[in-house]
Amino acid sequence: MPDAGAPQLSTPKGPAPRHVAIIMDGNGRWAAARGLPRAEGHRRGVEAIRRAVRAAGELGIRYLTVFSFSSENWTRPAAEISELMGLLRRFVRNDLADLHANNVRVRIVGEREGLTADIARLLVEAEDLTRGNTGLTLVVAFNYGARQEIVRAAQRAAQAVARGEMAAEDIDLESFAALLDMPDLPDPDLIIRTSGEQRLSNFLLWQSAYSELVFIPTYWPDFDRAALEQAIDEFHRRERRFGGLVAQTGS
Repeated sequence: MPDAGAPQLSTPKGPAPRHVAIIMDGNGRWAAARGLPRAEGHRRGVEAIRRAVRAAGELGIRYLTVFSFSSENWTRPAAEISELMGLLRRFVRNDLADLHANNVRVRIVGEREGLTADIARLLVEAEDLTRGNTGLTLVVAFNYGARQEIVRAAQRAAQAVARGEMAAEDIDLESFAALLDMPDLPDPDLIIRTSGEQRLSNFLLWQSAYSELVFIPTYWPDFDRAALEQAIDEFHRRERRFGGLVAQTGS
């Protein structure tokens, strides 16, 4: 949990990053530390998503990407996966109307093939209902793995070459990036990981090339606006060079 004696910041010391991505980690450990079942940690984690979306909108963040379920999470116990899918169903049914009313656009990134029909329908419903919204874009990385995304892009490039639509020598950084799952989104300026772990865990590997990484000890169910503000303040203390001269943060 955040230090109770630490000052609670009202606003970050600089403009909000355009795109913030979060690896939401620590639900199980949060529950274990309290003698609660892991399912309760996941339930409280959904509440933290609501707080993060609200805070991001208030702070002027344009894109918020959350890593909700990875391609590797399917190896977890069947009962836990069932609970996570149930939480997704309830989140869409209970929160989608509010997100839409608050002008939030929902987008889903990740592999759709193999999902159950009802889950696939919910994802389409969330995107279709909010497609015209112009406020915060909430990107939910679901059944997502960055290596898998890069492989899909490589397959698209190979297929385009095979069809004669492009030559192999024409594939460069820009054309390859255009074949990723959401090429119209800006790369994240800031990636936050909760729980104290310090790795990306197959999340946005291509897009994070020049992202600022902030690792915080807070377990995800305790994440709140103050934690987001503190991460943004750390972001503003960094010098972003992009391999060259110092760039301005928060652009």
